[in-house]
Amino acid sequence: MQLYNKLSADERSKILETSKLKRITLSFYQYAHIIDPKKFRDSLFIFWNSIDVLGRIYIAKEGINAQLSLPEINIDKFTKHLNSVSFLKNVRLNIALKHETKSFLKLKIKVRNKILADGLNDKNFDVTKKGIHLNAKEFNNLMSDKDSIVLDMRNHYESEIGHFKNAICPDVDTFRDSLDVIENKLKDNKEDKNLLMYCTGGIRCEKASAYFKHKGFKNVYQLEGGIIEYARQVKEQELKNNFVGKNFVFDNRRVEKISEEIIAQCHQCGAPFDVHTNCANDACHLLFIQCDKCKKKMKNCCSNKCLEITQMPYLLQKELRKGQKNSNDIFKKGRTNNITTFNKNEL
Repeated sequence: MQLYNKLSADERSKILETSKLKRITLSFYQYAHIIDPKKFRDSLFIFWNSIDVLGRIYIAKEGINAQLSLPEINIDKFTKHLNSVSFLKNVRLNIALKHETKSFLKLKIKVRNKILADGLNDKNFDVTKKGIHLNAKEFNNLMSDKDSIVLDMRNHYESEIGHFKNAICPDVDTFRDSLDVIENKLKDNKEDKNLLMYCTGGIRCEKASAYFKHKGFKNVYQLEGGIIEYARQVKEQELKNNFVGKNFVFDNRRVEKISEEIIAQCHQCGAPFDVHTNCANDACHLLFIQCDKCKKKMKNCCSNKCLEITQMPYLLQKELRKGQKNSNDIFKKGRTNNITTFNKNEL
């Protein structure tokens, strides 16, 4: 019985290149009370592996968070299987705006303490006691209310390339940090303001809505399905689009275009650009915005130091990074002082 992925990313990539099957990229989450996450994890892997699901899935006692792709011909088998699980019956699937064959290269299903790290240890906090869900039209309408405050529950590198108009975008590295920042900022508005929260697909603002209700905020709302579903409803229903820029996604696509505006800049030369890259130095992998000209000049590296390292023999590179681990610092992009910058005239 196979319970773990046995193919390397390169092996899977070659298989996908020769496959003629169209793949669908989607995500979903559900907060629930799972008694035995390990048993549930194994049962999912056995079936999903059999229908060629690839992706990154986290399971914990508080629920499931899944980002994945699968052949379009297997979508009915997939949804039927989800509906056979009591707490996943009719769960909302966030279908990606664009699909790529190589969105994911492995099926990774991991058991975690939580499906969304929050740093909270409050035993009285119940994540299932969430705020009021709003569709795209309702979200737009409530945005226009003078007593509404729009809150971006994502991290700084996500909101930098795209966000809702007039939204508060906390300058934070983690979801946990945003909870404290927002609570402190709005502590005097617990009863007189509408809190309108949004994130990529809904999982963060759902937990945040429950948290702020727990903290005494009265009027708490969240965008159902997040930015992904908002963009779909705006297009299908021809609604006004209040989101500017691109939506950051956590797979090999990197972004989904929501509007035509480019609101971010290359971190090396300052040119308008909004697509992230990871530094080519395996000991760095800094996530940062790098335009095509800088990418060519720096060979996908964030600094001259990293560029120098990538020119070394592979075995020497491997020796230099022995014992080192990439940390959350890879997400600090524009904040680090290590990036080599240019004047546009130098390119």
